[in-house]
Amino acid sequence: MLVAFAGGKRLPVSPFVVDPQKLLFSLSSLLAAAATLAIAFSASLPRPWWALLTVYVTAQPMAGAFRPKVLYRLGGILTGAAVTILLVPNLQNSPELLVLCLAAWTGFCIYLAVLDRTPRAFLFQMAAFSSAVISFPYLDDPGNIFETTAARVQEMTVAILCVTAVHALLQPWSATPAIRARVQSFLGHARRWTAEALGSHHTRLEDAHRRALAADVTELGMIAVHLPFDQRWAPATRRRVTALQQQLATILPLASAAANRLDRLRESADLPPMLEALLADVTDWLDDEQSDLHRVGSLVRRCEALAAAAEARGDWNDLLAASACIRIAEFLTALAASRRLADRIGSPGRPSAKILAAESFSLARDHGVAALAGLATASAIGLYCAVWILLAWPNGSATAAFAALITCSFAAQDDPAPVIGRYLVATLKTFPLAALYLFVILPRVDGYEMLILTLAPALLWMGYIQADPARSPQALPMFSCFIVAMGFLARFQADFALFINTGLAQLGGIVATLAVTRMFRSANVLWTARRILRANWGELALLADIRRPFRPDRWTARAVDRLGQVAARMAVATVGDRLHAADGLADLRIGRNIIPIRRALSHVPHNVRHRLGAVLAGLAVFYHERWRHGHADAPPPGLLEPIDRALEALLSLPLDEHRRPALRALVGMRCNLFPTAAAPHIILPGVGESA
Repeated sequence: MLVAFAGGKRLPVSPFVVDPQKLLFSLSSLLAAAATLAIAFSASLPRPWWALLTVYVTAQPMAGAFRPKVLYRLGGILTGAAVTILLVPNLQNSPELLVLCLAAWTGFCIYLAVLDRTPRAFLFQMAAFSSAVISFPYLDDPGNIFETTAARVQEMTVAILCVTAVHALLQPWSATPAIRARVQSFLGHARRWTAEALGSHHTRLEDAHRRALAADVTELGMIAVHLPFDQRWAPATRRRVTALQQQLATILPLASAAANRLDRLRESADLPPMLEALLADVTDWLDDEQSDLHRVGSLVRRCEALAAAAEARGDWNDLLAASACIRIAEFLTALAASRRLADRIGSPGRPSAKILAAESFSLARDHGVAALAGLATASAIGLYCAVWILLAWPNGSATAAFAALITCSFAAQDDPAPVIGRYLVATLKTFPLAALYLFVILPRVDGYEMLILTLAPALLWMGYIQADPARSPQALPMFSCFIVAMGFLARFQADFALFINTGLAQLGGIVATLAVTRMFRSANVLWTARRILRANWGELALLADIRRPFRPDRWTARAVDRLGQVAARMAVATVGDRLHAADGLADLRIGRNIIPIRRALSHVPHNVRHRLGAVLAGLAVFYHERWRHGHADAPPPGLLEPIDRALEALLSLPLDEHRRPALRALVGMRCNLFPTAAAPHIILPGVGESA
């Protein structure tokens, strides 16, 4: 029996209940398909089946997510068509050179698509496989390539415009509820994890469990990109989502930092009674999902008062308690601000000046990973085109076209082989249905109206699958097999030999792509994860280098984004893999500790600035060495002494708005880098030694 959640309770759901939203999406796609076929038949377009397939390839359940992709897809189609007309007639007498140029062009487009990571990537992706699927089937006879290209562009454009019009009228799904649901999921997960981390019976959760929260922040940004196309209050909503992302990005390191300090305190001594009482109240507030936001103010003031009193004493345990209190206060503030912003998403009204000033959430981009994806795609296309040309395979051009389509569709994934394997299975399962329609049902159909009514059950069923996130990867191969195998034309043709040849070409393209993918890409996931971690270490080295520009907000966003990318790849790492030793959250906390130290440099005397500079220089060298070696090496013991001397120097000064955050950052940095080190010996003027 299936289970759903409503109002925090688990409710049984029958597996046969139809979801109205998914059915609306499927019906919208069917109406778009009917309109597309009507136009294609009326205009005597040569390949109506190509237009029909484009309808379902481009349809997206989320209306706001679909519209920007439409614009980019149209641009990609025109770009791919222009490249086809440029290359094919000029290189028709040199098929090897033509294939090489098409493979290079496709690889370059995939490189740009993987690098971009926004809806704009669809422009490059569509430019890649539109040129491939237009060119390859006609390389043997390129004389009519201009007319062929124009026809393909017309068919795809008609389909995309029909889908756009239907989705604009029916609005299957909106991006705003999806954002609200994602934010509420993140906040609920963060509350539960933090309540456990702060509790007296703290148990460490798995790294993947904590890191998975970072993936929600990145996904939220991907959805937010679509908001300008979703509803009339979208500009205000998008700014709120940008501000919300920045708040959510701070929740992870703040909560983990507070838990880290409490761990250190519990290892050395019992928690002070006032801190125990504070933690109990904070945990009660976190456990209550309907908790009042007005209570946050009093909890934050208690945290700040405890922190100020502890820092005045200057003992190491007191500094740990103060650091824990401040991180709890900052976490509660960020959590409350996130809840307020989440409640305002999608509502009218002008955002505050602070929200208007929020910068876009910066995504991390890796040229190396993008280049590998582009190179693998170009190599795959070149390889199966070489086999086709050398063997003089009659259906090789169609196989190459299908293989290029599949390769480009999944090129952005680290290891596309499992998805392509499921693609093959879904294609095999759909062939009997296509044969039933082509040889049993369609011969008895007369007229356009009867054709649409006859196709409706199959297309509605596959469209419903497309709307289900758990089963949507099955939809594209099902549509491809069903539509291409039947080959909708203006006049019905039930050619068994053509049906078999088309099916074999499809299967050949899938099998060829699967084989090439396993050779080129299957061992890539862990390599990509390690590369992402290395990039983070390199940016930490730059962040600590006082000779480099100081852009803390951009660094935090990219670090959280990378944490989310690594989270999706940790599942394939074995238990003993060195990837597990690289604690992305610890790196994130250290990076956030570097920021207040750099901000304090211009607000301290020269001798203190020198000690803080020594800490930053040591961190820059440490993370540069990590980046150079590619391993999560332990910090050098020589870095502990500069941190202790910097602590001592700051404690000898009156604490102000710049020095106090730097002091707290040094405490956090020492806990993260040297968790098992003994308490520092701090000598304060007129006080003596304090341990």
